[in-house]
Amino acid sequence: MSKNRILIAEDENDIRELIEMHLGREGHSVVSVDNGKDALKKLKEEEFQLAVVDWMLPETSGIEVIKEIRKSSDHENLAILMVTAKSASNDIILGLESGADDYLVKPFELSVLSARARALLRRTEKKDASRLQAGDLIVDSNSHEATCQGELLQLTPYEFKLLFTLLQHKGRVLTRDKLIQEVQGGGVAVVERAIDTHVFGLRKKLGPCSELIETVRGVGYRVVAKA
Repeated sequence: MSKNRILIAEDENDIRELIEMHLGREGHSVVSVDNGKDALKKLKEEEFQLAVVDWMLPETSGIEVIKEIRKSSDHENLAILMVTAKSASNDIILGLESGADDYLVKPFELSVLSARARALLRRTEKKDASRLQAGDLIVDSNSHEATCQGELLQLTPYEFKLLFTLLQHKGRVLTRDKLIQEVQGGGVAVVERAIDTHVFGLRKKLGPCSELIETVRGVGYRVVAKA
């Protein structure tokens, strides 16, 4: 299984530690918090593929955490598994309608949680691997096409890969070194400023979508979604 970053928001120490240990043993990079406020803070600071969220969290409830996540375009591809003792049908419906992708009732077997997590991560990986969007910009790796406001963009293979990489990490700053590794691959000597040249050319071709690529001075670049 490929390594994914997972956030656990659970206020019961024993349960949180068990989940963290179990998912960690499966090769995932796991970060855990014990309240909703810290969960939202972590999501602003770091990138995750899956969030395991308890309902009854202090500071900010799990339901409110999920609603906040779904309001942000930065987390469109984040999978959410709600884990809670609330088992009534109305509670399950509320959890799912608030934005959870799946709902697991306590007590549960760790093997079941792992299976649910794997299923959500597979779904996320498939979505990430094909069609990405930020505002009016859409990039599809299957058709190898990029459009802005419905207009097809004429990009070189390098520009397409650069744009797709930035979109995969939407909302996160990528250093020039990181972009070189992701786009060019390891073991290839590339001057950092070459990335600046490619980004400049890419912006010119993006037209009205060029403002989606933001320069972070002295660090690198990121794609931001505009309302």
